[in-house]
Amino acid sequence: MILSATAARNVQRILLRSRGAAGTNYRTISSKNWGKSSIVKENASITLSQNIFPLPTKHHQIREKTTVPIDFSADERSSYNVSQTFIGPSACESVPNFVSKLGISGPTTIYRNLTYQELYDHTVENNEGKVANAEYGDTFTVDTGKFTGRSPKDKWLVKNSGSDSEANIDWGDVNQATTPEVFDELYEKAVAHFDSLEKVYVADVFCGANPKSQKKIRFVHELAWQQHFVTNMFIRPESSEELEGFDPDFTVINACSLVNEDWKRHNLNSDTAVVFNLEKKTAVIFGTWYGGENKKGIFSLMHYWLPLADPPQLSMHCSANVGKNGDSALFFGLSGTGKTTLSCDPHRALIGDDEHGWDEDGIFNFEGGCYAKTINLSEKTEPEIYRAIKTDALLENVALKEQPDGKLIPDYFDVSKTQNGRVSYPIFHIPGYHEEQIAGHPKNIIFLTCDAFGVLPPVSKLSPGQTMYHFLSGYTAKVAGTERGITEPTATFSAGFGAAFLTLHPTQYADLLQEKLVSHGSSAFLVNTGWSGGAYGVGERMSIQVSRSCIAAILDGSIHDSEFKTDDIFGFSIPTSLPNVDHNVLQPRNAWEDKDAYDVTKTKLASMYVENFKKFLGKSTVDYAEFGPQI
Repeated sequence: MILSATAARNVQRILLRSRGAAGTNYRTISSKNWGKSSIVKENASITLSQNIFPLPTKHHQIREKTTVPIDFSADERSSYNVSQTFIGPSACESVPNFVSKLGISGPTTIYRNLTYQELYDHTVENNEGKVANAEYGDTFTVDTGKFTGRSPKDKWLVKNSGSDSEANIDWGDVNQATTPEVFDELYEKAVAHFDSLEKVYVADVFCGANPKSQKKIRFVHELAWQQHFVTNMFIRPESSEELEGFDPDFTVINACSLVNEDWKRHNLNSDTAVVFNLEKKTAVIFGTWYGGENKKGIFSLMHYWLPLADPPQLSMHCSANVGKNGDSALFFGLSGTGKTTLSCDPHRALIGDDEHGWDEDGIFNFEGGCYAKTINLSEKTEPEIYRAIKTDALLENVALKEQPDGKLIPDYFDVSKTQNGRVSYPIFHIPGYHEEQIAGHPKNIIFLTCDAFGVLPPVSKLSPGQTMYHFLSGYTAKVAGTERGITEPTATFSAGFGAAFLTLHPTQYADLLQEKLVSHGSSAFLVNTGWSGGAYGVGERMSIQVSRSCIAAILDGSIHDSEFKTDDIFGFSIPTSLPNVDHNVLQPRNAWEDKDAYDVTKTKLASMYVENFKKFLGKSTVDYAEFGPQI
C-alpha cells in the first residue's frame, strides 16, 4: 500500500502518541525530494533533473510590514516538486492505472502533478483567468461562470442493486439516486471527450493525514487551474516514489465544459451532473466549473468510508486547531458562521479549516489546504487569511478593480458577482500551522451558529445530551432576499453542521460523536456569531472581537471559573461574566430594548428547533429530543 509521506511519518507518531486527551506535539521531518521534477517523452524512462522554480518577482512574498511573521512557505512551495510531463502517442499509458482503469487513451500530453510554478505558468499561458495584484503577492483568479457555489440538486449517487452502498446510504433529497445505466452513459461521454483532447491534467493526491484511513484520489481535469485547486486542497505527494504504481481508491473525471443534453431522458434535474459510483470508484462532473465540487465530492465519500470502517471513525465538517500543550479543539459550523476565521488563531496552530476525522488515535485533517470565503475580507479582521492570499493561492469569483497603472486589485467588498467569493491556498500559507496534521483527542468542541433572530447568547455551555441535540439540529440562520427589502430571518437546520455532505443517516454520526464524548470527556459549547440586541434589521452583528473573547475563554479554560445561569427554555448554561464581553450581551434578553419582543422571538425559534427535530425521533439509539428546548 502506498501512503503519502505525511501519512508515513504519522505512523510512528500514532504508535508513540498517548491515548489521552492531549497528544505530544511532534515536528515533521522535511521532505528530502527537494527541487526534482521530470519530463518524460514517448518510450523514454523517467529521468529526474534539478529544477527549483523561483517565486514570481513582481511582489515580494516577505513584505516590510510590522507584524507579519517571517514567511517560510517558499521552502514548502519548492519541496512540492514531483512533476511529470508525458508526451507522445503513449503518454496515457505512462500514467499508472490510467488507460487500464479509465479507458482514456487519446491525449498525447499528460501533465501530472505540476509544480506550483508550472501551474502558475500554465494558467497564465492558457488564459484561464487573470492575475490579481494582491497585497502579499500576485495571485491567479478565475471566474467559474454561473456556478459560484455547489449545485446540490445536480449531485447524484448511483444505486447499484444489491450493493453495500445501496444498503447503507441515506437515500433522499441529499443523496439522490440515479441508475447504473445513466452513469455508464455519462462515463462514456466523459471518456470520449477526454480522448478528443490533446492535453490533459492529472493530479494524484491523498485525502486524510492518518495512514489508517488515508485514501488515494486521482483527478482528471481539462484546465490547469483545476489541478491547481486540488493541489491546494488535498494532501500533496512529497516524493516521486509515492506516485510509482499509484492505484487510486477513487477517481474524479471532471468534464466541466460538457453539459448533459440528455438530462430529461436520464431523469436528472438539469444539464449539469455530478455523479458518483461508489462500486466503480469513479465520479464524473458535467457542466459546472466551480472548484468546490471536486473538494466536497470527496468529502462526502469520506463521510461514507470512515463511519463504516472497523473500528468506526467519525467524519466531521469542522475546523480544528491545537494549543502549545497539545490541547486540540474542533469548530463545527455552516457557511458564514466563522468556522475558518475563528480557528485561525495566532496563539494556536491550525490543523485544518473544514474537514476532519476522529478515530481511536485522535483527530486528523482530510486536506492539505484551506478554502475561505472572501466577502468583506480585511487584514484587520482576518489577518491570517488575508495574508495567505499570495502566489499559489487561487481566487474564485472575486471582483478585481483596475488601477490607473493597469494593476488588478482584489475588491473583497464588491459582491456583485457573488457573496460566495472564495480563496483556496495550501495550508503552509498559514504561519505556524500544525505540520503533523494530526493531534490528540479534542478537549473542546465548539458549535458555531449565526443566529439572525438575535435570541441565542454569544456563548453557552452544553451538557452531553444537549451536545447531541445541537449536533443533530445544526442550526444557523440567514436573511433571505435582502436585495428586495425582505428582512425576515430564515432558520436553517443542517444535521452535523453539514447535512449536504452526509451519505449515511445523521444519527449514525451522532451516535459516534456520543461515544467519543463519553470516552474522552470533551466539553462542548454553542457560540453565536450572529445578532445581539434584536433580530436582523434591529440588532447588531456580534463583533469578531466578542466571538474571539468567548472562544479564548473556552480554550484557556477560564470560562469554567464563571458563574452560570440556566436558560429557562433552551436549558443550556450561560456564563454571567467573561473578560472583554459586555454582561448584557452575555444575557441576550438584557440586550433587547423590547423585552416582550425578545420573549416572542425566543419562543418562535425554540418551536422551530422542536419542529425540525421531529424527523429524528425514533431514529437513534438514544432519544435526544428531551435535551432540546422545553416550550
